[in-house]
Amino acid sequence: MQPPEAVTVDAPDPHSEPTVPVPTGWIARLGLAGVGMCAGWFGPIQVLLGLQAAALTPDHKEATLSLVTGIGAAVSTLANPLAGAFSDRTTSRWGRRVPWVVGGTLIGAAGLVVLAVADSVPLMILGWCLVQAGLNGTLAALTAAVPDLVPIEQRGLVSGVIGMTQTLGIVVGTGVATLVAGITGAYLVLAVLVIAAVTPFVLRSMDQPLPRGLLPTMGVGQFLRGFWISPRRHPDFAWAWATRFLATIANSICTLYLLFFLTDAVRVDDPELGVLVLTLLYAVTLIGSAILAGIWSDRLGVRKPFVMWSGLVMSCAAVLLAFVQTWPAALVGAVILGLGYGIYLAVDFALITQVLPRAGDRARDLGVINIANALPQVLAPAIAGPIITWFAEHHTHAAGYRTLYLLAAAIGIAAALLIRRIKSVD
Repeated sequence: MQPPEAVTVDAPDPHSEPTVPVPTGWIARLGLAGVGMCAGWFGPIQVLLGLQAAALTPDHKEATLSLVTGIGAAVSTLANPLAGAFSDRTTSRWGRRVPWVVGGTLIGAAGLVVLAVADSVPLMILGWCLVQAGLNGTLAALTAAVPDLVPIEQRGLVSGVIGMTQTLGIVVGTGVATLVAGITGAYLVLAVLVIAAVTPFVLRSMDQPLPRGLLPTMGVGQFLRGFWISPRRHPDFAWAWATRFLATIANSICTLYLLFFLTDAVRVDDPELGVLVLTLLYAVTLIGSAILAGIWSDRLGVRKPFVMWSGLVMSCAAVLLAFVQTWPAALVGAVILGLGYGIYLAVDFALITQVLPRAGDRARDLGVINIANALPQVLAPAIAGPIITWFAEHHTHAAGYRTLYLLAAAIGIAAALLIRRIKSVD
């Protein structure tokens, strides 16, 4: 096997800001890897973990789902920035990112296999923690490839593709979880799919090796202190983190209990098929809005207005689901949520890459940003589970989901307003 092809840059230092546009083939390979990675995540999150929780603990399915996803998210909170920081300092001949893409993918696939044979809640937790640890390593390396190789003028487009592939991954993962017979079979198909989708990127990643001479000496204490990025010294990075954190909480609240929402509040006949239909609608809308918003943002040279309006649009979807708990309203809500989240995914990541504090720590700093993606997966179940359980016991499931979605709308509005505090990006 030959080393991955090298990228042409204006200087030998791989920390240099890229100015040469990446080819379409590289964007396609990155996108395919993202589809596989997200399918491995969201097939379980959208359907399989819920079904497994209901099968193992039918009287406490919500609590089991909250426990499993919460512990897994705690693992991802640590795994992503750690993998990113180590990849920044990797001097392999294959590059900085590729070893972590390979290792993370194999560990994530192994976790899916463990989930396939899990016959107890502890084994579910072990499998999901492996998935979260592994695929977060993959994510850290893949996202760092964007500021490594993609010039700023092209990042809106590439970020839109990343947002699109996340949604395609959700569709593929949900489709596998819904259409493949049996929970065990679905997990095994996802494990194979993750590896197959990431392989083309690994073979032609365009990843640059890091010369050892560019790697500064660093003690353990200095390495650990690097994970603290001072809000006072880097306020725009801090506001970008806070915005991502709030927007992800809002989105997690809206999507995490979708299967149970359709079962207990909307009362559709086939909630699993309902999740697939809503996901497809959401995906089609998101893909279109992500690509268009990314291109439009590149052409205008602005990011903040897109992110602000996306938060408001997502909040409108949450309000609709709160007050009109019917199947037609769920269909409309999926379209509105897809529109808003597509714009958000496309432009917010491009904005974040422009406020990273230091080029030599891109993956680590993106890993810190990704804590804002992972931590809400811990907090959302902790918030949603007790609300739904209390209202189900004292009032109705419908009242619980109304409260939950109104809370998501308020958080989404807060995220939209905070983005205005960033000063270095228009």
